[in-house]
Amino acid sequence: MVKKPKWVVEKEQAKKARAAETVWLFGLHAVRDALLNPRREKLRLILTPNAEAKLADAVAEAGVTPEIHDPRKFGAPLDPQSVHQGAALEVKPLDWGRLADVALRDDDRPPRLVLLDRVSDPHNVGAILRSAEVFGAQAVIGVQHHSAPETGALAKTASGALERQPYLRERNLADSIRALQEMGYLVLGLDGEAEVSIEQALEGMRDRPVALVLGAEGPGLREKTKTTVDRLVRIDFAGGFGSLNVSNAAAVALYAARPGLT
Repeated sequence: MVKKPKWVVEKEQAKKARAAETVWLFGLHAVRDALLNPRREKLRLILTPNAEAKLADAVAEAGVTPEIHDPRKFGAPLDPQSVHQGAALEVKPLDWGRLADVALRDDDRPPRLVLLDRVSDPHNVGAILRSAEVFGAQAVIGVQHHSAPETGALAKTASGALERQPYLRERNLADSIRALQEMGYLVLGLDGEAEVSIEQALEGMRDRPVALVLGAEGPGLREKTKTTVDRLVRIDFAGGFGSLNVSNAAAVALYAARPGLT
């Protein structure tokens, strides 16, 4: 028998691990939105009597039979610090499909995307998903390694947006940027030392598809990312200097880059 190459074995093992992966969502809001999402594969629901009463309509619509636990003996395998509000739901991660599919709109509005260069804090990614939904972005794109996976903390911070806002994790960010460029996207990297602002870079180009790339707090964009984007841009501050949390920067950038402005 021919022995499989090591890289083939590792790829098969990774595929099996992803297939077996599950996520525990917690909190009334996150659990309700997941229960009402037909795309979610729901595996196990644990509720306290109080949470069961509050989620009765969503539980009925989802057709899931909950396990009712005493609040003092809540049996979901969560971090003790998790504010679960008596509700926990085990699910499979969402599959949003391919980048090429989510990057296209089915209407005439120029699409917007957010790409994250190694943003690993789930609270930041959750907040970015929430802003992306508010400002009508097509999707949020991270990388498979060194970026926040789908977790209960991310879902709770996203306040329901995780169930509606596509969140993809691609193997290679530079390859994803080049693929978007080939699709006609203008790819702008956020850098505090850039020579032009987002607004200046988008003058006369707001009808183009635009992808905004943000780096992790501290390191910012990697050099490879900086040389791959079409242009580096900054957010202007009132005093000419300042800094923003990456999730706040994403919200401001999406607002600044919205289409339809003159």
